[in-house]
Amino acid sequence: IKMETININGKEVKLYTIKNKNGMSAEVTNYGTKIIRLLVADKNGKLEDVVQGFDTLQENIDKEPYFGTTCGRFANRIKNGKFTLDGVEYTLAQNNGGNALHGGIEGFNAKVWEVIELSENSICMNYKSPDGEEGYPGTLDCCVTYTITDENELKIRYEAETDKPTVIGLTNHSYFNLKGAGNGTVRDHILQINADFHTVLDDTASPTGEIRPVDNSPFDFRQPVVIGDVIDAPEYVAGRGIDNNWTIRKNQPKELALAATLYEPVSGRKMDVLTTQPGVQIYTANWVEKQPGKYGKTYAEQDSVCLETQNFPNSPNIAHFPSSVLRPGERYEEWCVYKFSSK
Repeated sequence: IKMETININGKEVKLYTIKNKNGMSAEVTNYGTKIIRLLVADKNGKLEDVVQGFDTLQENIDKEPYFGTTCGRFANRIKNGKFTLDGVEYTLAQNNGGNALHGGIEGFNAKVWEVIELSENSICMNYKSPDGEEGYPGTLDCCVTYTITDENELKIRYEAETDKPTVIGLTNHSYFNLKGAGNGTVRDHILQINADFHTVLDDTASPTGEIRPVDNSPFDFRQPVVIGDVIDAPEYVAGRGIDNNWTIRKNQPKELALAATLYEPVSGRKMDVLTTQPGVQIYTANWVEKQPGKYGKTYAEQDSVCLETQNFPNSPNIAHFPSSVLRPGERYEEWCVYKFSSK
């Protein structure tokens, strides 16, 4: 797989490995900036691949579109695929039950990015999204940098500039299982979310604008909760699982704050998720149906969990949500840190 190179529209797609001195490593492709493998030690120092993906580069291009990718130009849902900015209404592709999802029909996950910097522990990739792509205004010049630190962090830095007012919201869509991807359910994982509120969804899974306290509800993860204890609550997607956004508790906007902690007791692996963004979407792979994955393993629903740090879904349409507007002369910069340890 290391030697494999694929050409898409005259652009080279390759696989790159970044690592630290402790043996933690990630394999990344410049197709959709996908994280294909992420090897992390357990409490005994044994490395295991904790993200879902596929064995070959070609499969990672052809199969499940969001495994490990950057979602953009706007992650998650925009209601009815429409928003108004400076008095102009923009119409996007409706690719999710009437809503726009994860950037549209061919989002950032399906683009070939240019590798502009590469070192032993870091890779920076660039994509220039043309004005009008998928209905979004402005040419967006965008960079995503992955770095693995010697503190066993996978750091993700998002940067962007635009030549016209636009909306932007980037996230990483890795599917985690801290026992090792393909090693069964995440119902036994323990989740804590640093949030007092969540954004209420309508019947299309798009936020209504209501921000509701988590008190006395299945949305209360302020203390560690075994995912399986709440995942079947009717407030979630009935019979499927969790797919909701929480509002992260912060002292000030843009602070790099703890969003959530995921812990798996058997391996002892723990993942702290920090972000400068205001929200985190927890998604328990509700629609991954019997997908043959790496190492001969099969992935099913609730066999992994995404912790997508993000702006609130549908924020271009809800004035009191944190703004997703980027204007010429401004610089979009957000961080997500997946920090691994064991106990």
